[in-house]
Amino acid sequence: MDLLGRRPEQETLDGLLRAVRGGQSRALVLRGEAGCGKTALLDHLVGQAGFARVLRASGVESESEMAYSALQQLCAPLLEHLDVLAEPQRAALSTAFGLAAGPAPERLLVGLAVLGLFAEAARARPLVCVVDDAQWVDDASALILGFVARRLSAESVALVFAARDSERLAALPELPVAGLPHAEARALLDSVLTGPVDTHVRDRIVAETRGNPLALRELPRGLSPAELAFGFGTAGATPLTGRVEDGFQRRIAALPPPARTVLLAAAVEPVGNPALLWRALQRLGLGPDAAAPAEADRLIEFGARVRFLHPLVRSAAWRAGPAAELRQVHAALAEVTDPATDPDRRAWHRAHATAGTDAQVAAELENSAGRALARGGWAAAAAFLERAAELTPDAARRGELLVSAATARADAGAYALVPRILAAAELTPMAPVARARAESLRARVTFMLHHGRAAGPPLLAAARRLRTLDPVAARDTFLMAVGAAFWAGRFGGDDLRVAASAAREGAPPGEDFPDLMLAGFVSWVLDGRTAAVPALGRALDAMGSATDFQHVWLAAAAAHDLFRLDLAHRMTERAIHLARASGALALLPNALTIHAHSLIDEGRLTEAADLLTEVDTVIRETGATVYQLSHLLLAAHRGPEPEVRELFEEKLRDAAARGDGRLHTVTRRAQAILGNGLGDFAAAADAAEDACAYGEMALGVWCLRELVEAAVRGGRPELARDARARLAERTAATPTRSSRGFQAVADALAGPPAEAEARFREAVELLAIAETATMGHRARLLYGEWLREQGRLPEARVELKAAHDAFAGMGATFFAARAARELAAAGERVAAPAAAGEVGLTSQEAAIAQLAVTGRTTSEIATALFLSPRTVEWHLGKVYAKLGINSRRELARTLPAR
Repeated sequence: MDLLGRRPEQETLDGLLRAVRGGQSRALVLRGEAGCGKTALLDHLVGQAGFARVLRASGVESESEMAYSALQQLCAPLLEHLDVLAEPQRAALSTAFGLAAGPAPERLLVGLAVLGLFAEAARARPLVCVVDDAQWVDDASALILGFVARRLSAESVALVFAARDSERLAALPELPVAGLPHAEARALLDSVLTGPVDTHVRDRIVAETRGNPLALRELPRGLSPAELAFGFGTAGATPLTGRVEDGFQRRIAALPPPARTVLLAAAVEPVGNPALLWRALQRLGLGPDAAAPAEADRLIEFGARVRFLHPLVRSAAWRAGPAAELRQVHAALAEVTDPATDPDRRAWHRAHATAGTDAQVAAELENSAGRALARGGWAAAAAFLERAAELTPDAARRGELLVSAATARADAGAYALVPRILAAAELTPMAPVARARAESLRARVTFMLHHGRAAGPPLLAAARRLRTLDPVAARDTFLMAVGAAFWAGRFGGDDLRVAASAAREGAPPGEDFPDLMLAGFVSWVLDGRTAAVPALGRALDAMGSATDFQHVWLAAAAAHDLFRLDLAHRMTERAIHLARASGALALLPNALTIHAHSLIDEGRLTEAADLLTEVDTVIRETGATVYQLSHLLLAAHRGPEPEVRELFEEKLRDAAARGDGRLHTVTRRAQAILGNGLGDFAAAADAAEDACAYGEMALGVWCLRELVEAAVRGGRPELARDARARLAERTAATPTRSSRGFQAVADALAGPPAEAEARFREAVELLAIAETATMGHRARLLYGEWLREQGRLPEARVELKAAHDAFAGMGATFFAARAARELAAAGERVAAPAAAGEVGLTSQEAAIAQLAVTGRTTSEIATALFLSPRTVEWHLGKVYAKLGINSRRELARTLPAR
């Protein structure tokens, strides 16, 4: 059936279904304000999907903090396929859904498991999954469904969301759903008006509602022409969603009391389970007849599931329910909820059925918080703990629970909520240790939101207070205080030495990773880098087996300072997996951006950009300040130049305003890389010299590398020799392969001329490994330039061509252009790059083909590329067709492994 004024949207949805019926997969977000018709469009989609199996779920505001609740709604009918999944995926999904006990599931495995479930279910019949009210979907479910939607390809699956707004789905294809066109909006309004209304008033109503279908239908209900005379009078100042909900509340208020109770109970019971709802209503003395008036008014319908006319009916019923009646409904639902299979929802209902305090219910909520953390639900744990605090009769214990809830909120990345919770905690007679933890958390959140000098002194004060109360918390706070002072850097005055001295005096020694890391950082500050190398090395060795990655931002800095780049890659990769598995969004942004740095070093710029896109999404949700290193390094390699220069100037101003010395140094280092790439060596030398001036951990050694190159090429030999000597002091203390490669480049550029060629060759060989691929290609560029200067043009062209092709392939625009200029000077014209590969493979097809050539199975390729096995098979078929072959054996001969 055609919907009024929705022909284009219906055609889009019909096209999506045709694609799914033809073997493709599609994801789509219908985005628009409440009442604009998204649910009606979803109903149209479902009505046209008779060829497919249809699954529906809906976000529920009251359950938006219960981890995986929406995902379980959607996937419950597919659990018959659970045994088909690989064991790690099966275990992860079973744990996430509470079907089995186990450690917190890794989010990546949960996502792959859901992708596998969808693909397996669609083998027999195409699958259409519909998620309404996605803005209320819990964070864990939204993350997984977004992950799956981005990886659907050839499974015959549609995943369609309707949302008012949800940044978590921002990367998916979108269909905006606006108000109806004026003529259709007038027609809809005329169909619901009960009496004559002036034409100008009708036009004003249409304009005021912006063509919103639900508003046009619902706002005029029960209003006389006189009341409509001014286009709803003074209601124009009320947000449209609130006005529509007010309209539903008027309709609900006109129902008999039993019908209102039915609506309230249905609003509180989030899954739409009619059997459970009726058992609860029976305990309230109500039978099926009680629902008849609400059904007759089309506010609700009962079938296989309970459905409201619109999500705003649910919220209107919920908000309109008297407190006493709401408690009665929760109590009834708690009584009929199985404590063995659904203890958390039962505890939640019991908590909201309780007026005053109840120690037993509070204890149940604490247990639920523990289970939520085990499933990776930090936000859910925080919600349970906050409600437990409200129900706890002991005031001191209430304060402790609130501090724990605030900590969970911070770990979930919900920093804006932390100050309110801590303020409530501080009104209680907290024990000294709880009060000190609250102070530490407040300062930690300040640092997460605003890297700079402001957070360091409060962190140090909290660490000193915790020293005799909680040595472990004191150690962690000392470590963060030292880290915050590192970030303040040149803008922090003597803060770093003060923090390090206090930590040496106040933090007890230990052999755990954080103990060793703190000792190493303190030694770096007070004893000097060379003396600190053994201590930092021991800390990094301990990090290799650690499971707590909250200090990964500091450990990665130490790893880069000691040139243990492979360890930096591995630790941040593990930290990302842990953060996704636990929902610890506080950990994720820095882990992602530091891992992106490793990918840039490896020449994997496109993958780094993908990670940084995820970083941007996370920081939009959390409001956190993220370490800018990888964003700026990527820009320095890729451009475009005018925008990059403007970005760098903006970051320098930002660094000065916040007292963030590390951001200043990172920006200057990026300016040096940009200058070296462009051949603007004077600017590069100025930027690198400034970047090296303060000598921050990790950044100093990398800035010296840029300074040597810029000073030599810019005609400042004394500066180059000094930078080479300073670099040698550092590389001698940490003689890894990468440090020796860095030093070889510096020696070739600024050392004895007679040794230049040997040192260039050594540098190229030492840096020709994955973790230093980008620097290795730069070494070849420098060697090629040197050969050209020596008049050895054929040899120069070999090195310059290799460097150019590598930079062009990775997207390092400026260094590719520099290599092209050098090639032209050496007598070789650079051909334009192929548009889509010599055989016309897409990037995804090429990635799948390369993994297949190395002997990976279909399942292994699917896991590696976050696809379903069916998608891998489909892409391989396209690869075979393009190459004119029929098997993997032929593929290995046609497309050798790289």
